[in-house]
Amino acid sequence: MRRALLLAFALLTPLAQAADLKPFTASYTADWKQLPMSGTAERDLIANANGQWSLSFKASMMIASLTESSEFKYDNGAFLPQSYRYERGGLGKSKSVNLDFDWSAKKITGSDRGSAVNLPLNNGVLDKSTYQLALQHDVAAGKKSMSYPVVDGDDLDTYDFRVLGEEKVSTKAGTVDAIKVERVRDPTQTKRTTLLWFAKSWDYLLVRLDQTETDGKEYSIVLQEGTVDGKPVKGD
Repeated sequence: MRRALLLAFALLTPLAQAADLKPFTASYTADWKQLPMSGTAERDLIANANGQWSLSFKASMMIASLTESSEFKYDNGAFLPQSYRYERGGLGKSKSVNLDFDWSAKKITGSDRGSAVNLPLNNGVLDKSTYQLALQHDVAAGKKSMSYPVVDGDDLDTYDFRVLGEEKVSTKAGTVDAIKVERVRDPTQTKRTTLLWFAKSWDYLLVRLDQTETDGKEYSIVLQEGTVDGKPVKGD
């Protein structure tokens, strides 16, 4: 469930123009098919007065909740993570992650579940939140396969994705034309699968995510309502 929620709402990745980075808000309904309950999730990108950006995610179900936030700079078409915070409680073991990115010293420091994190900070490294924006914008740029180095625990991991094609997605905001994307994993290492859909007409906002866990449990989120650059998302 943690990985599914984080992915619904997963640098120095060049974008075409600074204007391509647009603030947005999005709320989702969340369903865990093996549990008789549903939940909600919210994801927001805002521009701060200090010139930095904030990406936040909050999700809650009856028995679980989590919050995730990233502060980053956007400079000359590149993402520069500054800090990452994550808190989870309610379902299973609680978890807390605090990371700081020092670009002058080229270091990532902090803690993950009580263990110290001290990693080199190289060009292109992302946290578990800002890589999601890189994916969103790379899909918008027409890329068909993407890879991102991401801080995962006390190590760096590579997250791979590929575009599967176009599909229509039904949401509470209407039916939208979307690009379908798959998280690429080694099937000999894990049975987890993840599919994501990004709305073509709304700056490629995430409108749906389906995930199947290694134990066969299925999780899904679907857009309820949202805005992109202040304009409400509307489908057909």
